[in-house]
Amino acid sequence: MKPTTLSALLLGGAWLAACQPSTTSTETTATTAADSTATAATSTADTMGVPAGTIPTVGNPQLLFTLPNEHNTPDGLALSPDGRTLLLSVPNLANNSYPATILEITGNAYKPFATNLPVEPTTKKAAPMDLAYGPDGNVYYAENQYENSKKYVSRLMRINMKNGRPGTIETAVDSFRLANGVVWKGNTLYVTDSQWDMPDNDKGSAVMMFTLNELKKGLIHLKPKTKDPHVLAMFTTTVNETGVDNGADGIDYDSQGNIYTGSFGDGTFYKMTTKPDGTLAKQEALPLTGDKITCIDGFIIDRKTDKAYITGARQNAIFVVDLKTNKVTTLAQNPDTDGAGGKIDQPAEVLLKGNRLYISNYDNPVKHFVNTKSDAPHTESYIDLP
Repeated sequence: MKPTTLSALLLGGAWLAACQPSTTSTETTATTAADSTATAATSTADTMGVPAGTIPTVGNPQLLFTLPNEHNTPDGLALSPDGRTLLLSVPNLANNSYPATILEITGNAYKPFATNLPVEPTTKKAAPMDLAYGPDGNVYYAENQYENSKKYVSRLMRINMKNGRPGTIETAVDSFRLANGVVWKGNTLYVTDSQWDMPDNDKGSAVMMFTLNELKKGLIHLKPKTKDPHVLAMFTTTVNETGVDNGADGIDYDSQGNIYTGSFGDGTFYKMTTKPDGTLAKQEALPLTGDKITCIDGFIIDRKTDKAYITGARQNAIFVVDLKTNKVTTLAQNPDTDGAGGKIDQPAEVLLKGNRLYISNYDNPVKHFVNTKSDAPHTESYIDLP
């Protein structure tokens, strides 16, 4: 998920052509002339207690493909029911002079999937974030209008599929403030709102739940600044030096059906246990050990191993949380780069297809991120897991 004051913080809003080569170094400092440039940029950024210039290089992510400026903030990922293709949302929030779109990925290539997305009437923009195929075969995507309007105009959209291709697109739920992560568990859809404030809590966020039967009946209107009947759980973000108060972001569930979300603003990882009727039984912040996560964006849980692969947007890293032990390890990380060659460049979302972990490099930072500016190339990366 995505910071709340991005455009003003983009170091002059420059879009810089990049020519830095990739490196597979595993040392803790950059060693090439190109990486010296990245290290210099990192030295001006807050690095979460790590001495300036020593953000480690861990792992060796590979480049899947690069995108043109017309697709400048790759974000949500979804796997088709047949497992053959992926969908990639591109909200273009770093430079929304380009219209948002949804692409289709096959192998290491992409093509248009859904263009001319319906704009929100008051903002005149579309902004697709996380997305998922539903049990009805349709595609549902969260639309983040928060950076265009704070007036609860974000939405959950439905792409009605016909013969495997997108048909009409309509609003399924409206009056979110910052709709963000989505996941289907059976016939229930869970959606995070990263800015679901209450009258007595302006740092709030929430996980919402909707049944397929309810979604079939027509447009659902949420009730802002209330514990709407669709709210499963609510959270409060502890604001740190980034100034970001976005809360619940990515969402997924483990092999036992427990639901997880993570706070973008403070890195807390939450577990929710539900009762047989789907209501909340218990909500807890997990006591993570090992490597520290300061910001959780999107994540995916491998239900064969109950390991969560988490995008550490602030730290320019991919973390792995073993949900059996709550231990955190770092799968991939690198200093501030432009993402050339597949390097991590403020990752936002991940998706598993077989043993391949796909990574969307959102590249749209706020202050005190390792990534210091939005710049070309705009990339998708991957890591082949053992």
